[in-house]
Amino acid sequence: MVTTVAPRSTTGRPGWNSAACGDTGASWGARGGAAGLRARRFGQHQFVTTSSLDRRTVVTAEKFAVRSAVSLIAASTAGTAFFAVLALVWSGWAPVREADQALSALLNRWVSGSGTTVAVLGAVTRLGDTATLVGVCTLAVAWLLVRRRPWVAVHVVVTALGGGVLGVVVKELVGRLRPLVEVEVARAEGFSFPSGHTLGATVTYGVLLLVFASLPRGRVALTWLTVAVVLAVGLSRVALGVHYATDVLGGWLLGLLWLALTTEVFRRWRRDRGMPDVPVSHGLVPEAAGDLEPAPERVHVPGGAWRAAARLLVAWALLLVALFALGSWLTAAGPDVPPAWDRAVVEWFAGLRTPERDALLVPIGDATGTGPVVAAAVVVCVLALAGTRDWRPVLLVVLGLVGEVTLFLLITSVVERARPASRIPSDVPPTSAFPSGHVAASLVLGAAVVLLVRRAASGWWRVPVLVVAAAVPAVVAAQRLYTGLHHPTDVLGSVLLALVWIAVVHATTYGSTRTAEGRPRG
Repeated sequence: MVTTVAPRSTTGRPGWNSAACGDTGASWGARGGAAGLRARRFGQHQFVTTSSLDRRTVVTAEKFAVRSAVSLIAASTAGTAFFAVLALVWSGWAPVREADQALSALLNRWVSGSGTTVAVLGAVTRLGDTATLVGVCTLAVAWLLVRRRPWVAVHVVVTALGGGVLGVVVKELVGRLRPLVEVEVARAEGFSFPSGHTLGATVTYGVLLLVFASLPRGRVALTWLTVAVVLAVGLSRVALGVHYATDVLGGWLLGLLWLALTTEVFRRWRRDRGMPDVPVSHGLVPEAAGDLEPAPERVHVPGGAWRAAARLLVAWALLLVALFALGSWLTAAGPDVPPAWDRAVVEWFAGLRTPERDALLVPIGDATGTGPVVAAAVVVCVLALAGTRDWRPVLLVVLGLVGEVTLFLLITSVVERARPASRIPSDVPPTSAFPSGHVAASLVLGAAVVLLVRRAASGWWRVPVLVVAAAVPAVVAAQRLYTGLHHPTDVLGSVLLALVWIAVVHATTYGSTRTAEGRPRG
């Protein structure tokens, strides 16, 4: 008996011979070779990928270790330098004291000769005022709370508040007197070392930089802006003659040291909660970048930007003509001859004046001037942007106030209506009576708030906000009439200006309600 053994093919399958099976065998052989090649390539690729991942992991760890070491060295250097400066100041070492005095005298001679320089330095130094820092910190905390980042908000408050307390304690411990300059261009209370403005600016703006550096976009620009502001505040204190150079240097160093300590505490807290450790250069909370970003998209207005701009320009021009016509009619008999009923209302308000009412109503004029209105507008814009993640509320407020200011300035300069012939404060602005800028600005801002709140989701907070937004313009109008700064028709002109303009801006930025909600018209 003869046994036949089937030849083994190169594919490893018995009984399948490429020669015997022709194209079929060749096909299987080709498939087998390709499969083997793919397997080898896949294995090689897998090996390369794993090696690349390992290398990247090692590089990342090395970078993190290097950055951590650099941060530690920087914090140690700041601490050592601060205590060195503190020792020099406390001991009253003659070379340092003489250098401080010489620099203060030199800068005082340069600054005191220019009122413009003093004004610019005063504006710069206000960036480090307690009121400014509290306002900036409060807005940032409100933003973080609206975006549901309460622990980051707590960290900001603790860091900023702790820096302020630390500065007061060190000032009392050192007890250094402020510089004596030949020409006093600014005045400050309390002890000199360290500079409270410099320390506060370093800590407040520094912690906000660490928080908002979690946003990759704009990180470099924000860093340079923060550094520039902190440096400018410190240098302005020396130039104004209210601090020695070593006071400012001590404020910078102590602020950096406090920032380093609070940042490390916050990072340890993150590690304890199982969060990943990240370099400080990437921000304190990089996972919160989406919550820190103002809005995910650019602003979109119905009909496009050019058509919206054209509508606003036409409406602005028509409103300008209408206000000019009204003002010309009111001053037809002369700029200082009001209609009879205008004069009667002014005289009635004049009869209501008492010292007690003066003390209550007169300060309202200062509280509703240009500065407070701009500050209130910033607050509204920040809170609206944080809550809606939409740029249109900001556009509504900004365009509303810009249009109101330009209309007011043009009309008041052309109409030139005299103010009422009654007892008025001595510090009245040089503008004419028609229309009232205070009433128009407060009404534009109040109406914008009402429109934005009505578009927001329901909540208990809506009622008090709406009441305040409606009451403020009414109180401002009453104050302007009570103090004799405006006629009733001046106030009516402001109401016309404000309500018509803010309605046009709202319709341009948001469109109709049905369009905004995506429902078909009709």
